Amino acid sequence: MSGRWVVGLLALLMIVGTGVGLASATASDHGLAPASSSPVQGNITGPTVLATGATSRYLIEATGGPAVAPNGTIIGNLTYDASVTGPNPTGVSITPTSAALLAGVPGRPLLTVGSIAQTLTISVELISVLGTSNETLNLTYTVQVVQPYVVAAIIVNPTNVTVESFVVLVDLDGSQVGNVSVPSLLAHRSYNLSFSYATTGLSTGWHTFTISLLQTHGLLRFANGSTTYEQSFYIPGPAPDYTIWYVTGAVVFIGVLFIFAARVGARRRGATKK
Repeated sequence: MSGRWVVGLLALLMIVGTGVGLASATASDHGLAPASSSPVQGNITGPTVLATGATSRYLIEATGGPAVAPNGTIIGNLTYDASVTGPNPTGVSITPTSAALLAGVPGRPLLTVGSIAQTLTISVELISVLGTSNETLNLTYTVQVVQPYVVAAIIVNPTNVTVESFVVLVDLDGSQVGNVSVPSLLAHRSYNLSFSYATTGLSTGWHTFTISLLQTHGLLRFANGSTTYEQSFYIPGPAPDYTIWYVTGAVVFIGVLFIFAARVGARRRGATKK
């Protein structure tokens, strides 16, 4: 091959290489997304039962779509839009309604449920965008708002020293169901403790809340002078269903009428033969 052909071939290869580079640059300039590792995925986590008037944060996690590279790095915009609906929207809200989601850092909107017992639905749209490419995923989460069971007690500091803040554990029927943070209590002062327990229902019978001050090393007392306070309450059973008895009574009554009519008819027929 002559030197002129060699030079020409090298020039052609340079032109082709330059064209490929320009094409790649043009594709990048127009925001074409690389293949993502997976479609948009996500979830919502948080309590499914809340007391009326309560607030709670819910975690929103997401990944995938064009905004996330195959290695999990976020290279675009990964966001959520949230809303909450229910039969009565009075006092119900969720904030913020929209925010960016960072790698490994979930969104944490605050749900306020208001003072009305009802069923609420949190709706979330996850949006993954890179350039002109975007994918979405819709999620829903149901929250029951209920009237809570409330236990209240008065904590007294009969000593001459200040007791620093502490946490009181609350048990229901021997199992821990929550806790209450008590602020510093000055000497000869008292604190009104209140705990709300939200549940969709308790079994029929007696139940007992128990609160203990043992962690205060005997410095504090409840108003009754004890370091342990109990509050019991009774859950009545469902009203009896008398429907079956009504039906049975009606059947028996109809049967009695039938027998009575049959006997009267028989007597009348006997009288006619005479």
